[in-house]
Amino acid sequence: MTKKIVLLHATQVAMQPIAAAMAERWPDATAIHLLDEGLSLERAKSPALTPALLDRFVRFGLYARDMGADGILATCSAFGEALDVLAEKVSIPVLKPNEAMFAQALETGNRIAMVATFSPAIAGMEQEFYAMAAAYGRTATLTTLCAEGALEQLRAGNDKGHNQRVAECASQLADYDAIVLAHFSTSRALNDVTEVVSIPVLAAPQAAVERMKILVQKQGGEPTCL
Repeated sequence: MTKKIVLLHATQVAMQPIAAAMAERWPDATAIHLLDEGLSLERAKSPALTPALLDRFVRFGLYARDMGADGILATCSAFGEALDVLAEKVSIPVLKPNEAMFAQALETGNRIAMVATFSPAIAGMEQEFYAMAAAYGRTATLTTLCAEGALEQLRAGNDKGHNQRVAECASQLADYDAIVLAHFSTSRALNDVTEVVSIPVLAAPQAAVERMKILVQKQGGEPTCL
């Protein structure tokens, strides 16, 4: 039976990267995109996730559950706390945008660098990283640079400018064990970043799709080999 994966988007620029990753890594699944750009606009107004916005995102996720989703994958990295709450309310897999990517990074080394483009998401992502490292019994560190202006260029349709700005920031992080590209939208810059550093560069969409496939197959009692 075809699996239905609902993708929760808070910004339009995250949609194409995950659509491409789903088509590449899990083509026989049905990907359904739900978009509420108002979520990211409201999130940008506050350094912390407000109770009202947390509740709004959870209701967004419950709507996805009610659609008959086999799994829910969020593509915006600024709503980690809401996803924790959502996961407690549903019986299907709920995956944070960067869970799988952070796990891969921790397998690569202990000194990890991250390039972000949406500053309100950084604190929550760093908390997620250190919580995961502690769970793995690791003493890893995460150093973050925000590529200021890159997201605005992407929203204006200037993909090249966005990618170059991300690569400029990444070039300052060449002595770390690995670089992670913080957001699904940032994955567009993967090729540009790999041209300026010689260390592993990890992007979220592909890792997230592979992890979601395993979780859904495991829940359904299916073999989990990819």
